[in-house]
Amino acid sequence: MRTTKLTLSADKELIEAAKELAENEGTSLSSMFSRFLRAVLAGRRNQKQPGPLTRKATGLVKLPPSKSDRELLEEALADKYAR
Repeated sequence: MRTTKLTLSADKELIEAAKELAENEGTSLSSMFSRFLRAVLAGRRNQKQPGPLTRKATGLVKLPPSKSDRELLEEALADKYAR
């Protein structure tokens, strides 16, 4: 695969940590960066899109902003399984 030179900027501490990591892994920063991007891009390609029914249902329910998702779930489960 043909490569092209790329210049990036980052915090000095981050660059030093990345260099140390690459050295410990026995690789170069360029190779490590390329592998990282390939992994991120592959992960995005593998993400499934919601199905048509889910997309249709999105936005049908308005949730109260004062409660977290966890609180709403706890209340729903308590109502369902209350004795």
